[in-house]
Amino acid sequence: MIHLENSPGKNRETRKENTMSFFKRKPAYTDGDGNPVYKRGGVPKFVPLILIVLVILFFCFSCFTIITAGHTGVVSTFGKVSENVLQEGFHLKAPWQSVTKMDNRIVKLEVSTEAFSSDLQTVTVNVAVNYRVDTSKSYSIVKNVGTNYEDVLITPAVNEVMKSIMAQYTAEQSITNRNMISTALLDELNEKLSDSGITVSDINIIDFDFSDVYVAAIEAKQVAEQEKLRAKIEQDQLTMEKEAEASRRVIDAEAAAEVARIEAEAAAYAGEKEAVANEKIAASLTAPLIEYYKAQRWDGKLPAVSGAEGTIIRMDALPGSDATASSSPAPDAGDGAEAP
Repeated sequence: MIHLENSPGKNRETRKENTMSFFKRKPAYTDGDGNPVYKRGGVPKFVPLILIVLVILFFCFSCFTIITAGHTGVVSTFGKVSENVLQEGFHLKAPWQSVTKMDNRIVKLEVSTEAFSSDLQTVTVNVAVNYRVDTSKSYSIVKNVGTNYEDVLITPAVNEVMKSIMAQYTAEQSITNRNMISTALLDELNEKLSDSGITVSDINIIDFDFSDVYVAAIEAKQVAEQEKLRAKIEQDQLTMEKEAEASRRVIDAEAAAEVARIEAEAAAYAGEKEAVANEKIAASLTAPLIEYYKAQRWDGKLPAVSGAEGTIIRMDALPGSDATASSSPAPDAGDGAEAP
């Protein structure tokens, strides 16, 4: 007959029973029927083991820290801040030391500030502040301020400086001089926060908000200025039209005068030419030539009337003529025609 007490299967079951028995509570005694009796409030054996493992893990994870990119670590030993700032990477530390991680990247902070302009108008300014914490001053901020440095340092500084700057401008000037206000705010904030280890890299004014009454007044003023500008444009256009019409009339009058002058000069020139021609003709006419021209023009008939010294004789009334003689006052001397 084969005995299997020492077989592998039997050994595994035995080890399993022994392992489970370690975690089981052992009875204090057995009653008369053989049933186990346990004490109340007893601690299982596995609880201390778990506590030991947890303590070991805690100490292991407390002995190192990892600083991510753009951050620094400020080490505190029992509350005392060390000036040795941890840079990016893996670092070992004692389990009783704590590390405060500071963000040294550029961070954007939006601040809303209510201020008064120089003309006593209420202006709400929304500002975006881009800042960064100086790496070498991280320990100083943690030691003197803590991690809520935005509420303790930056926001109050922005409010104070913005109120001071806005008091130098009227409400209307604050809109047109936005760049000047941003530059002044940037310079004064850096001067105020540089000793604390905070550097402001950029300022952006998001918006200016004014009271409803002032906004209504601005709109009314803009409408009035637009109406005034429109009226001025219309007046200038009308003036230009009148000036153009006057210029056109002057040009027409000057053109007519020029035409008249040219025509007068032309007429005078023509008269001078005719006078010269007549003078030349008169100079060329002699008495024989005149008689010649008379003879050339005579048609062979005698004059109908003839006379001198106030007596006119009708030639057709002479004897041999059917007409009767008549006399009438003679025309002026030289008006009667003479026979050639």
